[in-house]
Amino acid sequence: MIIFGTSSKLMQLAMLNLLCGFCGNPAAHALRKRVTKFSLFFIPLFPIAPAKHSLQCTFCGAHTEISKESAEQMLGQAQGAAPAAAPQAGAGVPPQPGGQGQNPFADRGPQNPYQS
Repeated sequence: MIIFGTSSKLMQLAMLNLLCGFCGNPAAHALRKRVTKFSLFFIPLFPIAPAKHSLQCTFCGAHTEISKESAEQMLGQAQGAAPAAAPQAGAGVPPQPGGQGQNPFADRGPQNPYQS
């Protein structure tokens, strides 16, 4: 008896901050790749269909299929725009006698990150 079939693997390539085309909110979008392979005795052997790329909005859940070229371009932009190292909270602030560092941004008040 020979057992064969297909198996599908979903890989998350990146999380991108984009403006959703459905809900209009700036939100994180998961860039994913699905590969379907032929399986023999539950062992995936070779792909039987081209990989499918998609974006899913984390705010509204909208799912959009995109081309391979678009996915590669978005992935390249995401990797090129990533900061080298984020500074730790309180870095560069001298310790105060009370044991807590002074917040250098305390006098600025609340700010909207989406407002220019």
